[in-house]
Amino acid sequence: MIFDFSTIMVFLVAISGAIWAFDALLLAPRRRTHAGIIGKDVDGNADTSEDAPPPPVIVDYARSFFPIFLIVLILRSFIVEPFRIPSGSMIPTLLVGDFILVNKYNYGIRLPLINKKVIDLGTPQRGDVIVFRYPEDPSTPFIKRVVGVAGDKVIYRDRHLYINDEEIEQDLLGPYVGFKSAARHTGAKLLEEDLLGRRHQILLTPRSHNPSFVGVVPPGNYFVLGDNRDNSRDSRYWGYVPDENLVGRAFMIWMNWDRGPELGRIGSKIL
Repeated sequence: MIFDFSTIMVFLVAISGAIWAFDALLLAPRRRTHAGIIGKDVDGNADTSEDAPPPPVIVDYARSFFPIFLIVLILRSFIVEPFRIPSGSMIPTLLVGDFILVNKYNYGIRLPLINKKVIDLGTPQRGDVIVFRYPEDPSTPFIKRVVGVAGDKVIYRDRHLYINDEEIEQDLLGPYVGFKSAARHTGAKLLEEDLLGRRHQILLTPRSHNPSFVGVVPPGNYFVLGDNRDNSRDSRYWGYVPDENLVGRAFMIWMNWDRGPELGRIGSKIL
């Protein structure tokens, strides 16, 4: 079990619901009986017209917050979940301080706590930007781009990507100009990569560490890379992402805060 926000919400729903149910089924009837408000009307029916004694404060809080906890749990576990980008590994697609929304049902409905898929609705495709649990530390969420799916032969050599022995086209757009936290990447090569029909931008930094990789993606796994290729710790270092580690697909930037707001990024789609 992974202790995260969803875990906290499950416990809050369980505790508040249990308190509310215990009071409604056992304690509330006793309070009414002891207060002598249950009698018989002229037709022999139970008379509950008088006000019942107020419940204890903890019950009142549980009854008020249970539906809120439940709605938040459903939204965060099955529909959409927000994340904040803490690093520059996905520049230029995502910047430090981007607040993103992640679709939780594109890749199937999963139970919170155990992350077990119960309804299969689809799988990641090449080019998808995904959030997943880091295989070496599942408590840590990572975000990368899928470049290889099950059965793909992936080669990364001399800053060139090959999928099933086909070299992925890269078109040079010019030097990258970054700002705020991304300013240190100014001067890197900005390229547009055509990932077998899915186009997106990447950064390459000459004279930086350039790991190579050769492998075939196993069933139920994915090969992922950061768009900031020479400043990303990804599948080249630690291997594949298992399907059970998937969290969802990143689809929109809803805010950015990096030493202040960047209003132009609000509402941007993640491509």
